[in-house]
Amino acid sequence: MKNWLKEKWASRKSASTPRNPLVSIATIMVVVLLVLGFGVGWYWTSEPDVLWINDETPDGSKVIGFSTTDTMIRVAQTLLDKPGGYMTNDVLPPSLFLDNIKNWEYGVLVQVRDLARVMRNDYSRSQSQSRENPNLAEAEPLFSFDNDSWLLPPTEREYRQGIEHLQQYRDTLVDTQDQEAQFYARADNLREWLAVVEKRLGGLSQQLTASVGQIRVNTDLAGERAAESSTARSNDIDVKTPWLELDDRFYEARGAAWALVHFLRAAEFDFREVLQDKNAVVSLRQIIRELEASLSPLRSPVVLNGSGFSIFANHSLVMASYLSRANAAVINLRELLDQG
Repeated sequence: MKNWLKEKWASRKSASTPRNPLVSIATIMVVVLLVLGFGVGWYWTSEPDVLWINDETPDGSKVIGFSTTDTMIRVAQTLLDKPGGYMTNDVLPPSLFLDNIKNWEYGVLVQVRDLARVMRNDYSRSQSQSRENPNLAEAEPLFSFDNDSWLLPPTEREYRQGIEHLQQYRDTLVDTQDQEAQFYARADNLREWLAVVEKRLGGLSQQLTASVGQIRVNTDLAGERAAESSTARSNDIDVKTPWLELDDRFYEARGAAWALVHFLRAAEFDFREVLQDKNAVVSLRQIIRELEASLSPLRSPVVLNGSGFSIFANHSLVMASYLSRANAAVINLRELLDQG
């Protein structure tokens, strides 16, 4: 019996197909590439730290508008030069699959675009009929370029050109011999930018809150009897963010909050006299504090979407809570700036 089993095993062993070493090598290479891709992807998706705001020029002098312009330049540079670079327009792995950081980039980009528009139309102009600054007139449309163009021309090239124009504006701003570039730190100018911030924060908080699905009352025409809309809508509106877009909206909000923390800190330096005159410094700092809290590290590997009072967290609702409080503080600050 033992001899028969030995002969059977020997015949089966001799009949088995020898393993191809190329298959083993290919398997090992695939595993190594997957591990490396995961490591690189994890590193590239890490959000940049909050930057230090410069309130003085390199020679130690204080110039109105320097902090805002310098901060905007550095935020835009971080968007392009962070680990992995700018990834929204990438068409190759692993960045092709890293959609969270791409939505973070979009949140930052929207805030850069908004501030560039306000700088061109308000901060740099003394009145409605004054001439706009040529560098800001060039920078603003460059930042509005398509955010996912990877060729002819690539998005990064357009944004870097916008940064160069901002640098030229900053250089002429600090040059005491050149009075061409100006930055007017007035209450009405700050209110114009805060009005845009208010709408952005309100829209983001609404999208985040819709993660659990809600039936909302239609308030589109509330407050005015003669108001009309192009198309009629029902009194109750069913609002819910699609499941596959939950993390997209979450990281877009994170990017917007990250950029706004910098721009608001810079505004505290450039509009110091205006804010102190209106006794509004504390209100501005409250906005910054709420946005800083929204940037706390995410301890979960995924964005959880539990219901409002379930045993599982809902990260979108937590983020919406911070943005809503920041939005309310922005409204209060605008009211203070509007007072005589």
